[in-house]
Amino acid sequence: MKIGTRSLLFGVHQFIWHPITVIAAWIKLYGKPSFEEVFCIFVHDFGYWNKNDMNGAEGVLHPIRGANIALKMFGRKQYELCLYHSRSYANLSWAIPSKLCWADKLSILYDPCWFYLLRARLSGELKEYRLEAATNGFVPLSASDKEWFCWLRDFMSKIKVISNR
Repeated sequence: MKIGTRSLLFGVHQFIWHPITVIAAWIKLYGKPSFEEVFCIFVHDFGYWNKNDMNGAEGVLHPIRGANIALKMFGRKQYELCLYHSRSYANLSWAIPSKLCWADKLSILYDPCWFYLLRARLSGELKEYRLEAATNGFVPLSASDKEWFCWLRDFMSKIKVISNR
């Protein structure tokens, strides 16, 4: 089973738990989401299904599947909400990240450390995320998983929320 599929089934992007934490972050940032926004929150990461990586060549394209589902259901506005929830994908398109991007990033504030790390370890995502943080000079591989998580949570909490969508 590929890492993207594992992420959706029991990992960091678990298809029930992750949307709940994103909704909590959305409420904190913007207030109560509409039905269409809740729908987008639930489908925005469906594109990880059958992906070989999370942040690599395949993973960066993950917003497309959820965006296409949102387009068929609700139209262009929700399509863009899903499509640009990823800063990496938005940058590829020279677009501004959507409101969903910021709720998605801040959702880690609503995820207990032990539960996040359990899912990240089970899915195999933790290895990729830790390596990326070490390669970019943020957290050395010698740090504990909990230290990495605390750094990530702190890093995400300091993101400046910018969106015109």
